[in-house]
Amino acid sequence: MAALVPPPPPTTAADTTQKPKEDEKVDYFNLPCPIPYEEIHREALMSLKPELFEGMRFDFTKGLNQRFSLSHSVFMGPMEVPSQSPETIKIPTAHYEFGANFIDPKLMLFGRIMTDGRLNARVKCDLSENLTLKANSQLTNEPHMSHGMVNFDYKGKDYRSQFQLGNGALFGANYIQSVTPHLSLGGEVFWAGQHRKSGIGYAARYNTDKMVATGQVASTGMVALSYVQKVSEKVSLASDFMYNYMSRDVTASFGYDYILRQCRLRGKIDSNGTVAAFLEERLNMGLNFVLSAEIDHRKKDYKFGFGLTVGE
Repeated sequence: MAALVPPPPPTTAADTTQKPKEDEKVDYFNLPCPIPYEEIHREALMSLKPELFEGMRFDFTKGLNQRFSLSHSVFMGPMEVPSQSPETIKIPTAHYEFGANFIDPKLMLFGRIMTDGRLNARVKCDLSENLTLKANSQLTNEPHMSHGMVNFDYKGKDYRSQFQLGNGALFGANYIQSVTPHLSLGGEVFWAGQHRKSGIGYAARYNTDKMVATGQVASTGMVALSYVQKVSEKVSLASDFMYNYMSRDVTASFGYDYILRQCRLRGKIDSNGTVAAFLEERLNMGLNFVLSAEIDHRKKDYKFGFGLTVGE
């Protein structure tokens, strides 16, 4: 009987190759939670909107315990004065800022007071696992410049929503929903009672492990597009396009974000002829050196700044 059993067919190279896996089905009842609506451009902003400054800056933070810390900041440099002249007018200025911080897993308090009389305060409190309260305010001696804002953020399983209240009869709300594992869609509405203005907007965000693409449009005339490509773990390239169909203003920019072992370099160039770079270098544990440079070829305005940051 064994002689009647045919031998198995010979194994070929085509049979040993692994067949491509079938596309996994998307579980639309288990989608990831999207990022907040106001942060859909955050990857692009990290590269294209660094904290540029002009002059000298020194920041010192001292931790008193695990939750409470004090901060001191000194800034010396020119300040631009608004004028109708095409040339930029600057006056020398200097100020000192004192701050107090309280950081707890469910409560964060930040306060800043400056020598010119301005007082800033921020609060973030987790009311529950899904509901968060955020508040910020600024008090100043200048008339009509003080303001306050309160936000209620709700984080669902695959969506986020936010309700805003501000002085001047400002009301706003936004909502963003994950549609697929990579695509999220959202919208916002606001009403400014003091200025009798209202608006509505829509946004879309598509992200993978290698790229992030976002688009946003609003009835105020704003159209914003951004794209970030992650070249490697340390290098990212970003670009954005801003258009206002009310004022017909158009701006496009391209930037980069390069993370080295001891420093981080960010820079950009835009269609207005502005070139900027921002360098953060870690000299030692708790000691960072900062360089900032910006050149506006159209206005012939050149800005350079350097600073030290002590403390974590």
